[in-house]
Amino acid sequence: MIFRSLCVTSEFNISQAKSRFSELVDKTLLGEEIVISRDNKPLLKLVPVGRSIRRMPGSAKGDILYMADDFDAPLGDFADYV
Repeated sequence: MIFRSLCVTSEFNISQAKSRFSELVDKTLLGEEIVISRDNKPLLKLVPVGRSIRRMPGSAKGDILYMADDFDAPLGDFADYV
């Protein structure tokens, strides 16, 4: 399956995050995903507190761009169990 990205992700190292913290907070509140890294390894994600995304049936319609024709076919490894 191929999914479209739902939000923009930006990655900053710790020193960049320190110097641009206010900007990163504003970006996070606007829905951007901010990842803070050390030595090019992600450590944490900056997210808003108390905001939850309300899930709605059908809200992801159109996000799946491709699905294999045999997606629902039983796997060969489980032939003994069918």
